Amino acid sequence: MALYLLFESASGYSLFLAHGIDEIGQSIDAGRESVLDLNRFGKVVRLVAFSPFSSALDALNQCNAISEGIMTDELRNFLELNLPRRKEGKKPKFSLGVAEPKVGSQIFEVTKIPCQSNDFVLEMLRGVRLHFDKFIQDLKPSDLEKAQLGLGHSYSRAKVKFNVNRVDNMVIQAIFLLDTLDKDINTFSMRVREWYSWHFPELVKIINDNYLYAKVAMYLEDKSNLSEDHIPQLADIIGDEEKANEILEAARASMGQDLSPIDLINVKQFAQRVMDLSDYRKKLYEYLVTKMNVIAPNLTSLIGEVVGARLISHAGSLSNLAKCPASTLQILGAEKALFRALKTRGNTPKYGLIFHSSFIGRASSRNKGRLARYLANKCSIASRIDCFSDMNTTVFGEKLREQVEERLDFYDKGVAPRKNVDVMKSAIDIAQSLAGEDAGENKGINESSTKKSKKKKKSKDEAEEIEPVEIKPSDLVDGDASTEPETKKKTKKKLKHAEDEDTKTIEAVNGGNGTSKKKKKHQKSEEGDVERIIEGKKKKVKTEGHE
Repeated sequence: MALYLLFESASGYSLFLAHGIDEIGQSIDAGRESVLDLNRFGKVVRLVAFSPFSSALDALNQCNAISEGIMTDELRNFLELNLPRRKEGKKPKFSLGVAEPKVGSQIFEVTKIPCQSNDFVLEMLRGVRLHFDKFIQDLKPSDLEKAQLGLGHSYSRAKVKFNVNRVDNMVIQAIFLLDTLDKDINTFSMRVREWYSWHFPELVKIINDNYLYAKVAMYLEDKSNLSEDHIPQLADIIGDEEKANEILEAARASMGQDLSPIDLINVKQFAQRVMDLSDYRKKLYEYLVTKMNVIAPNLTSLIGEVVGARLISHAGSLSNLAKCPASTLQILGAEKALFRALKTRGNTPKYGLIFHSSFIGRASSRNKGRLARYLANKCSIASRIDCFSDMNTTVFGEKLREQVEERLDFYDKGVAPRKNVDVMKSAIDIAQSLAGEDAGENKGINESSTKKSKKKKKSKDEAEEIEPVEIKPSDLVDGDASTEPETKKKTKKKLKHAEDEDTKTIEAVNGGNGTSKKKKKHQKSEEGDVERIIEGKKKKVKTEGHE
């Protein structure tokens, strides 16, 4: 059986025929030895066809398709044109060697060409890659290197761009930084306590909170300057007036040594740094909460922001977490204990990172393992919904949380929980109704905006039609000066309106040549009525002027 080799290079697709396999044998060691010698390898492999890519964009698209295990139309046409035709109903007398098994299975499904990918085929393709520029005429090694470099840059750039849009990277970095900040703030707070305790050792027992201790140390500075006037401000900082009085009494009877002004300045600056780090830690936690509600809303509502972010960071991404089975997710973070148990043939761990969930703490020691298994199952469902669903809703996470609560009641009180099918059906109905309401609101907003725009246009047109009439002083007659201008304005507006109607009717009569006789008669009668109205109004205006 003949063996053809498909090689995907940066410059195009190439097809080789391995015709001299009998000379070297089909063993892997023999193939490795023949690859190194070009004269020997040239007798084994012969170029059959080469199809260059049309552009750099085409090369990038073909490379992306091959990496995802997809056969493109160009590759299919290339294989069908250059491989021997097989007769229907008979087995082909050749096979195609490929480097990617996924591509081979796709080729076999579509074209029924038998494909193989084994160690011998990979060794032959390695030799083709090594001596590729020797097989194709007019192809310089520098040109091939340029093509490989350009394709490598564009492929990696496309992957990085795709990765930037995946915002779970920001969650991974945020949770790493949050854990680091917790350790650093704790270390620095202990250093502030130890440093300021040389001056005021009694303050450590009065104030336990690290942030509050740094704030008080920064306010007090020198304990000898503390007096009763400072108690109101000290009470505002601590939030307890009794503790403020206790600090004052302790400062008066303190056993600490005095510090120089320079030492106190350094202690104050370091305490300020610790406070700034604590404030930044709060902002970073708020940022993590908002990000988790956008990326994994269901996982967040089920297990919390911090535990969910730790699961995503440990798995590498949300998609990797969604691909993990529930058994893997259950012990995620306890790999050392797992392998130690497998090596010593001891008991395997029951939980990993999900131990930090509040559900595990609420369960009894007897039911912790059972609840961890159940919670891991629900977390895997929530992560898959977040990863592969288009709807950004927390309905499924809330329903899954209710199920975990029911399972806790079942373990403690024996109350039977609902079935998963019924809970998921109700969650789907609620999610669909919410999606329909959002769509209706968007439609209503669009319709109202269009109506408002139409009303604005109409008001503008009416304002343009009605023009103000100027009144000259000569037009005013002796008498009531306030009433006569208003009457003249009204009469002039009426005349204008009548003239506009007159012109419209005349234009309609002139323009409608193809109208019927009845319509023309009706238009003529209307025209006569309009003329009569205009003449009557003109007479009224003249009489008013004479009066």
